[in-house]
Amino acid sequence: MQTEIEAKWLDIDLPSFRKQLLALHATLQYPERFMRRRNFDYPDRRLESIGGWIRLRDEGDIITLSYKQLQDRTLHGTKEITLQVHDFEKTRQFLLAIGLKQMSYQETKREKWILDGNEVTLDTWPWIPSFVEIESPDEASLKAAAQTLQLPWSEALHGSVETAYQRYYDFTESEIDTWETITFVPIPDWLAKKRISSSKI
Repeated sequence: MQTEIEAKWLDIDLPSFRKQLLALHATLQYPERFMRRRNFDYPDRRLESIGGWIRLRDEGDIITLSYKQLQDRTLHGTKEITLQVHDFEKTRQFLLAIGLKQMSYQETKREKWILDGNEVTLDTWPWIPSFVEIESPDEASLKAAAQTLQLPWSEALHGSVETAYQRYYDFTESEIDTWETITFVPIPDWLAKKRISSSKI
């Protein structure tokens, strides 16, 4: 499997960050677009037991099917195999037909830029501030891009999005993994009650 060399930084002001990218002559690959994804596992959660899951994602112009495995939350801890498919709904039906179970449905917004060969994405997930994620061909390139963008390496997060939600809400990673839907609706009452005060962030 391929190792994802990437890191994210939270609570980004999108207009200011876009101006910074333009000043650095970054190339906009595509403007902010809506994406949807469905995550799958076997009913007994055998993939989850080894840090894995199947992700079906509609990216707006392409549809991808991935097996992802989070071995640990370090820079080199996330592995992935991705292929392109052509029909979101038929692929969903296929995964269900072979015995997988849909574990969650998620909506996001994403904008992608290219800076010195690095992918810089501006991500917006429901109920939390937008963040930036950089994916690079190697560790040195990633650290160089972060320095260029004035993103402190000490604040970098690795792995899936649960760590971002944990900065704003008092939930464990395993609890977040049980959320069946993450969509662009007002913050649910059950979630608002678990909000971490800004003084603790």
